[in-house]
Amino acid sequence: MSEVRIAAEPRSEFGKGAARRTRRAGKVPAVLYGHGTDPQHITLPGHELMLALKTPNVLLRVSGLSGADELALPKDVQRDPLKGFLEHVDLLLVKSGEKVVVDIPITLAGEVPSGGQLAQELTTVSLEAEATHIPTEVVIDLSSLSEGSTVLVKDLDLPRGSIVAGDPEALVLQITGVSVVAEEAEGGEAEEAPAAE
Repeated sequence: MSEVRIAAEPRSEFGKGAARRTRRAGKVPAVLYGHGTDPQHITLPGHELMLALKTPNVLLRVSGLSGADELALPKDVQRDPLKGFLEHVDLLLVKSGEKVVVDIPITLAGEVPSGGQLAQELTTVSLEAEATHIPTEVVIDLSSLSEGSTVLVKDLDLPRGSIVAGDPEALVLQITGVSVVAEEAEGGEAEEAPAAE
């Protein structure tokens, strides 16, 4: 689990004009909330935050505010739809030992069995994990599968301390045979033929 220290500054100006001025200064407006506390309006250094957010579910150690450092998870990241720069970030306060629900990327390793075709339905899986020990990925070894195999969420090899938070019966992926795919395609053409006549 990746942890990044980032320095915050309190923010007292609000509205679109203030947000534009903040971004022009190379900073990003943000809100820090959770644990029944009043939301704290802050600014964060834009470049450092952008680098940190490249890691899914990065744990941020926010310093520079009154009191001790705070641990937080990014919960809502707003980007400019055209240029992609950060516009605003919501951060959720967390504590060591606390459980949170997060979406974890699914990584595929190995090769699809010879003659098989991969059909992947999910690229992330929703897990409940300790806030300071969020796994970076869930790995599926394709080489251990055979033609006709299906992998459901409940079949995943989860990192220690994590449990499924979503539907355990949801389909993650399946390995179909090339012959099955070809038959479906031929069947589709056969059905279309009478309409063409």
